[in-house]
Amino acid sequence: MTRVLFVASEASPFVKTGGLADVIGSLPQALNKRNDVQVRVVLPLYQETLDKWEDTIKEFLSFTVDVGWRHHHVKVYQLFHQDTHYYFIHNDYYFSRHQIYGYDDDGERFIFFCQAVCAMLSKLEDFPVDILHAHDWQAALSIAFSKIQYPDWQLQTVYTIHNLKYQGIMQKYAFSDLFNLAPDHIAGFEWNGLLNCMKAGLFHADKITTVSPTYAEEIKTHYFGEGLHSILNERHQDVSGILNGIDIEEYNPMTDSALVCPYDHAGNSKRSNKKALQQQLGLPVNADIPLYVMVSRLVEQKGFHLVQRIIDEFLTEDVQFIILGTGDHEFEDYFYHAACRNHSKLVTYLGFSESLARQIYASSDFFVMPSLFEPCGLSQLIALQYRSVPIVRETGGLKDTVQAYNEHNLSGNGFSFPNYNAHDLLHVLRYSLQIYHDETQWKALHHNIDKSSFNWQQSADAYVQLYHSLIKSQKGE
Repeated sequence: MTRVLFVASEASPFVKTGGLADVIGSLPQALNKRNDVQVRVVLPLYQETLDKWEDTIKEFLSFTVDVGWRHHHVKVYQLFHQDTHYYFIHNDYYFSRHQIYGYDDDGERFIFFCQAVCAMLSKLEDFPVDILHAHDWQAALSIAFSKIQYPDWQLQTVYTIHNLKYQGIMQKYAFSDLFNLAPDHIAGFEWNGLLNCMKAGLFHADKITTVSPTYAEEIKTHYFGEGLHSILNERHQDVSGILNGIDIEEYNPMTDSALVCPYDHAGNSKRSNKKALQQQLGLPVNADIPLYVMVSRLVEQKGFHLVQRIIDEFLTEDVQFIILGTGDHEFEDYFYHAACRNHSKLVTYLGFSESLARQIYASSDFFVMPSLFEPCGLSQLIALQYRSVPIVRETGGLKDTVQAYNEHNLSGNGFSFPNYNAHDLLHVLRYSLQIYHDETQWKALHHNIDKSSFNWQQSADAYVQLYHSLIKSQKGE
């Protein structure tokens, strides 16, 4: 039995700001269904989590760790939830706050978290960890600290990049102020005159993964590498891409209580859900009008600059469009006023509601995701679950999961375009309309969608193979 500890900053259902939480909330469950690996998860105990789960979590350990000159008290809580064992690192000074991220001392907060994780490892008598698997920059230092401070453990480590853009950068003086390490270790943390948590994870980990095969290749290039492409190329033999999956029971349109009308086996309830959503959001009620949607953060990465340039032109067609999300003021302001100009065709909902998001997935005919870059993307996978046709740019995990529909051989499960260009997006939107109005082609496309499956099983198999290869290499096999 290989024992793996996931280290991450968020996980559903405890706390969520993005796709990382979905992965950490579902991948361990998939791995724990196997009999050759056992996964537990450690997270910070934020105030939001404590408020919701304080009657369920139980105190497990207490000890102190140093961050610079500060001696911090640590309490570790634990909880068994959906066949997975969770630990929570608690400290009032760092985590009893209203928000999860966005503070000036975020770097220091996660230095503390990673130090506490390493200190906890030696105290897990019932779970001697074989592999430490850290996710994104907030957890990266747990790998560095374990390798430097506890070399006798011979702990194997995996570092997963969920989004290379966010790296956890601090001023160089923080090394002497906060890290409690000898000066000769700074080379593993420094990058371009600053401290970089992501770089520390890449430098110290035994294996590096990211969340799709295409993104694993893209990040080795200057364009996608976010300044770290050179170190990724140096370690190219240790870098691999394992495609994310989704929890298909959690996102099941046949049992989803958020839907006005859950799907039947033939998926024939989309029209009923569409009419209910149209009425709810003030759009003309007509199930025959093709409905295009975006459920997303309103940021440049998600392709909103492209949508911004063509939305008024596309809305001259007989279509409806719904945008749900929050983000940059530029996009919030633009799409709010675009909805005012096109009130009978466009709804911009500036906020987020999980139940409304699911209603939008279930009601839509097309899910638009023209990302500038996309490490994996979960939204297009959810859309496919709800029989909404994805329209994507060919990048990262979007390229790996959506194959362009071919009307000649009736293959493909969506629509795609290669170049980050607004008129290429407009062209594929208009082409999707042609297919929508061709009953034969539309049925063929949906037949392909019905065969698409992105549960965690195949990805879990790939992670287990990686874990076993690390254990074998450690034993010299």
